[in-house]
Formats: sequence, C-alpha cells, structure tokens
Amino acid sequence: MKKILSILAIGALLSSCGEKKEEKKGGFEMNRAKTEKKAEKATEGVVVDMDNDGVGPFKDITFPEAIDTELAEAGKAQFNTICTACHMAEQRMIGPALKGVYDRRSPAWVMNMISNPDKMLKEDPIAKALMKEYNNAIMLNQNLSDEDTRAVAEYLRTL
Repeated sequence: MKKILSILAIGALLSSCGEKKEEKKGGFEMNRAKTEKKAEKATEGVVVDMDNDGVGPFKDITFPEAIDTELAEAGKAQFNTICTACHMAEQRMIGPALKGVYDRRSPAWVMNMISNPDKMLKEDPIAKALMKEYNNAIMLNQNLSDEDTRAVAEYLRTL
C-alpha cells in the first residue's frame, strides 16, 4: 500500500511540475512562461524636419561656422539655471536630450521653442508631437530675452 501511495505521490508531483504555460484563475489568465524582454534604446519618435522654423519671431536663422565661445558660456549659465530640471545633453528626461538637436531641428525652430514654448505647443505640429511623446509634459516659458535665447541656442551647438 505504501508503494502505491508513493508512486501516486511521485506521479502527482511530476505532473504538477510540468511546463504548464497558461493557467486560469478566477477569470484571469496567468502566463507562467518566462519571457525575455529586450531593453530598447529610447529614441525620439518625432520626425526630423529641418525646414520647419516653428511659430515665433525667429525665421531663417543661420549660425556662423565658428562657435562664439563667450556667447556659449553665457548660454551654458542660462541652461544650467533653467533647463537642467528637464533636459540633459545625452539622456532623455522630462524633455528630450539636446545633444545634436540641430541635426533634427532648424536653428529658428529651436530658438522659437526656447523663447515661446506656449505658442509653439499650441500651433507647431512638431512641438505637439514632442509633447505627446513626453507624456504631455509642457515646456515652461522662461520669458527669456532674444539675447538670452540666442545664448542658449549657441550653447546647444557645443553639446
């Protein structure tokens, strides 16, 4: 009798330890199979558009070949004061990473976004798409002067 009980116990144990993939419990399906998740590199899903100048006073901006280091230093100070809460150079945060921004956006678009994000987020299709991609986080208007906007724009060239 003990042999039969032992065989039944071993049989029950083996059948319960099999590769049972799905199990229904209380109306819910549970998947017990291990799945391998690959880490995806976060990339900006918004299209690259170098022809869009955005909405605002800046149009057809062309930067000189050489970076104005004095202006860039002033821009860096502004950036570190007001932008680093949401932006980093090479990593997405609340807002997009800004390294290489001029490979994705025109200088006029960047400067219009810096100087008047309220209007850009309401009227510009790229700004709207970025807001959607970043969980509807809005860029706050820092009320920068045109000179401060240009300084931050120059600093972004150095990233």
